[in-house]
Amino acid sequence: MNSFNHYAFGAVGDWMYQNIGGIDLDPGAPGYRRSRIAPRPGAGLTSASASLETVYGKLSTAWKLDGGGAGQRFVLDVTIPANTSAEITLWDARLDQVREAGVPLDSRDGVRAAHQRGPDVVVDVGSGSYSFAVSRPR
Repeated sequence: MNSFNHYAFGAVGDWMYQNIGGIDLDPGAPGYRRSRIAPRPGAGLTSASASLETVYGKLSTAWKLDGGGAGQRFVLDVTIPANTSAEITLWDARLDQVREAGVPLDSRDGVRAAHQRGPDVVVDVGSGSYSFAVSRPR
């Protein structure tokens, strides 16, 4: 085999961007005008990062798990390019557990809305850099 530029490898890469890095398109706003960010920690991974050059600029995510067990903390850093927005899903979280840059979500510029969707928190943000932390009590 002379080339690794094959769909089979691209499909794996796409899965890694969507699940590990958490970067995905919003079908209602193609071209990354609006993105969906929803990384899924697991399978022994304790951190990951991903970035993508869009026509609007660099879209990036980086997450890590701190601590262990019931006192575990999930930290997600995201950068949303200018003139775009994103829907960020924080799995298995409650609104009162989530902070952005250390303060509640309703106190932050750029955070347009936040709500509970079943067991998850969904945050709507505009362009900028954000650092979300989900702390689970011991």
